Amino acid sequence: MRILWLSFVDAAQNAPYFERLSSYLNGIAAPGTTVDVAGTSPPDRDFGRLTEFRCAALAIDRCIEAVGQGYDAFVMGHFQDPGLYEARSAVRIPVVGAGEATLHFAAQLGRRLALVSIDPVFEVYHYEQAERYGLRDRISGVIGLGFLPSDFNPAFAGDEAALARMRAIFDEKAAPLVAAGADVVIPAGVLPALLLCRQRGYKIGHAPVVNCAAVALKTAEMAVALRELEGLEPSRGPSFALAPERAVADFRKFVARGRQDD
Repeated sequence: MRILWLSFVDAAQNAPYFERLSSYLNGIAAPGTTVDVAGTSPPDRDFGRLTEFRCAALAIDRCIEAVGQGYDAFVMGHFQDPGLYEARSAVRIPVVGAGEATLHFAAQLGRRLALVSIDPVFEVYHYEQAERYGLRDRISGVIGLGFLPSDFNPAFAGDEAALARMRAIFDEKAAPLVAAGADVVIPAGVLPALLLCRQRGYKIGHAPVVNCAAVALKTAEMAVALRELEGLEPSRGPSFALAPERAVADFRKFVARGRQDD
């Protein structure tokens, strides 16, 4: 099984993270599964809706390309999942969103879910995301760390003091949400999840902390296995009707060439 994992950060600018992510994913993958990790350039560097939209278009294009490269599944390794439904409608291989997979899994661990995002700007996005997945009433709170992707590099490069500082900030932000009634804590980003969940059985009080990187990968493996075993794939009715070949070609041309005024 071959899985392509797409991150919305730049591989060169965040090399320690990419090295750790690739090692981690391939280390926990089932026997016979390989995971290739790719980045996005320019990355998701100016947090906001327009940047999410641009990165979504690049992710959809990369997903379509993955089919021709022989991948068995595509993982959108960006918790907000922009473009997830569009990508799913463009290809037949399983398309897994880190956010969607983690929210649904976490809902099996507790009734009230708390999200700790990288930046406060994503708070409203996560509420919208949970509503889209039918889980809005299960979200008890969302809070942002105020970090940039580059802030994680020292910890990923082995700076234990930097790791301790980031964990202390995460715990400080999450603790009030648990005190207010959250059953489960979700680092709403692969960057913080991969860094903080090195500690097996990590909890904030009674609340387990869910590693979205592990959940997304195992969801992708399960989706491929079930497709092979049962022929299961997304509904091709109104929800995820497959785009016709011309629509796919038009989209790829649009991404490759951008706006044309002629």
